[in-house]
Amino acid sequence: MDTLLVSRMADGRPEIFASVQGEGASIGTPSTFLRLALCNLRCRWCDTAYTWDWTRFDRAASTLPLEPAAVAAAVLALPPRNLVVTGGEPLLQRRQLVPLLETLRAAGFRIEVETNGTVAPGPAAHLFDQFNVSPKLAHSGNEGLRRIVPGVLRAYAEDPRAWFKFVIAEPADLAEVEALREAHDIPRQRIILMPEGTTAAALAERGRWLAEACTREGYRFSTRLHILLWGDRRGV
Repeated sequence: MDTLLVSRMADGRPEIFASVQGEGASIGTPSTFLRLALCNLRCRWCDTAYTWDWTRFDRAASTLPLEPAAVAAAVLALPPRNLVVTGGEPLLQRRQLVPLLETLRAAGFRIEVETNGTVAPGPAAHLFDQFNVSPKLAHSGNEGLRRIVPGVLRAYAEDPRAWFKFVIAEPADLAEVEALREAHDIPRQRIILMPEGTTAAALAERGRWLAEACTREGYRFSTRLHILLWGDRRGV
């Protein structure tokens, strides 16, 4: 059976932990998190670059290959029965995820996945209860990489399980969100805008004008609850 490449925490343990969902449609929900390694994008403000940037981080020290049964045991040992599969880009390992997700669904888990929206869920599609899709805007960087894949994005837009979370750095980003919404028929009521930032001060400064924009335009607003509570740390 194929292994899953899991991110390691600073102490070497796999990054599987219990907390509350910090952002998006399920904010505040007690959740078990599984962070997978690897990503196909290179966002300049990424706060989990240790899952993919091997120019800055040692791959062997930052990742851990685990059998699905071992991952399932670690997840089952934690109390929340809402699983958030995150990364990196977790759907790069969609085939390897299938046996794990089948086991956890049989155990009564509700399962979310956080994705950048460039990768279709493929054989794992039916095993997710919620897709947290976060298409990357121009300010993310990603020069030379395909950060928007129209066919994949439109398929998510047609799936009622999908919510769309856009990271907003400047007021000008709102026009790009609106253009993507129109081009890919994304339902306005399933769009969430979240301020970019890894400090409480940055989230507050951007959050004030962004919340006003959400009120005006009919989008949902999300902060980053885990940053406000614990700061920019792993495993929370």
